[in-house]
Amino acid sequence: MTVPTSEHVETTTVEPDPPVQEQFTIADEDPEAAHEQERAHAAVYKRFSDSQKRVILGLVSFAGLTQMFVSGSFITSIPAVAREFDSTPAVINLAVSASIITGAFGMLVFSTYSAWYGRRPIFLTMLPILILGSIGTAVAHSVPTLVAWRIVQAFGASGGFSVGAGVIADVFPLEQRGRATGIFFSFAFLGPALAPFVGGAVAHYASWRIMQLSIGAASLLALILFAIFFPETSQPHSRGIDKLRAEGHSTSEERSSLLGEHTVDEDGLEKKEKFKWVWLNPFGFLGLLRSPNVMAVVVCATVVLMAEHLLLNPLAYTLGARYGIDNEGLIGLCFLPAGIGNIIGAPLAGRISDMIIIRARAKRGTWVPEDRLRASVPAIAALVPASLLAFGLTIKFIPGTPGLIICLMLLFVQGVGSDYALTPMSAYLVDILHSQSAQITAASACVRQLLVGIATSVFIPLIERIGVWWTNAILAGLIWCSLALFLATIRYGDRMRAWVDVGYSDASNN
Repeated sequence: MTVPTSEHVETTTVEPDPPVQEQFTIADEDPEAAHEQERAHAAVYKRFSDSQKRVILGLVSFAGLTQMFVSGSFITSIPAVAREFDSTPAVINLAVSASIITGAFGMLVFSTYSAWYGRRPIFLTMLPILILGSIGTAVAHSVPTLVAWRIVQAFGASGGFSVGAGVIADVFPLEQRGRATGIFFSFAFLGPALAPFVGGAVAHYASWRIMQLSIGAASLLALILFAIFFPETSQPHSRGIDKLRAEGHSTSEERSSLLGEHTVDEDGLEKKEKFKWVWLNPFGFLGLLRSPNVMAVVVCATVVLMAEHLLLNPLAYTLGARYGIDNEGLIGLCFLPAGIGNIIGAPLAGRISDMIIIRARAKRGTWVPEDRLRASVPAIAALVPASLLAFGLTIKFIPGTPGLIICLMLLFVQGVGSDYALTPMSAYLVDILHSQSAQITAASACVRQLLVGIATSVFIPLIERIGVWWTNAILAGLIWCSLALFLATIRYGDRMRAWVDVGYSDASNN
């Protein structure tokens, strides 16, 4: 990776590990050397006990949930905020748009710096920014200050998802990574379903400002827990700063500019280097999207995520309008079935994808990364598009309580299907780019977030023009088109990796 530093520091290139395109086995190596390599690699994942791993997973899951809560809890508060500021929902929605863009940028920034300095310093930097932004949002008294503080808040929350995925790759071996990713996803994607209900209820019965202060208080608790219980999880010698040291940047000028100032004591021994900030390019890792495998998975994940947003974001104008629900708290309550589905779908898909990897590896004797993607196929082929179509038909043809109940059940199915599809995809990206796990998670999530943000801006106008059924049918068709690309990736993944080399991982470093 190319690291642009400050003006007086020359650009320094840290080369990635030698790429391996098709050899995902160490069978051709000397048996004794291969055995020693396997033992050394296994030891990397034994740095933490099982109880420590559970604590680490719990902390990063909470950080991921917080990121989703920051965006989701504000949506149902928009009418109340507009009334208080004597403005319009369209103007207040600028705070949402600004936070989406900021969140996409922030993911790239924090994932880039987590690869350089490590995971722990990034969490301890993000959380104070989030606390400050939440307090500022809560005390804002004009639309411009509200938008400004929402930008700060979104930036502070933005790294929880991408850096959290990197932590999982640091701590959990290949055979356990899917399950851990599933647990992480079940909490993270609980946010979009639970946050609107909580935010709407608090705005309706108390004040939207109370919700923002609550986010700040939760972030303060998280900061304390991270400071006490969260260790540095980066694998040995994997950080950018470690690689620079290993490459022999030992002259006084180079060390001062890249690693920080250092001093020599009376005995001539070098003392510990002082911290020095290094400017990095957060957009450099978007180059990972050149990989056809990565791009195919990102495209499929994006349309699946669009399906969930299509059902949830305009819920007040579809389900609410059809069945006469106008209370913000009750509308938010209708988001819960999807959240429960997320909790079930993510860990289930993670566990199943791990089982597929283990069995396929035992059968073939080699690791084929695309085997993990097979777990997503049922959700992409059936659960997600079918629930979209059924929801549209129910809204159109079934009135009253029966229709409402069926719609809530379909939201649950959609929640299960979405995370059932997305969890193996995210684990797959980490598998094939393990040494750049946080960066590929951030790059893919950034693209998804921007595309979904654009798509959600046209959902309501499209529904008003052609109706719920036809809007859902169009997206279901797009999902089935993406399925063809997804199946091609499973079938020809090894050849696709050979087209563009972005530094893929192999079995020996996964």
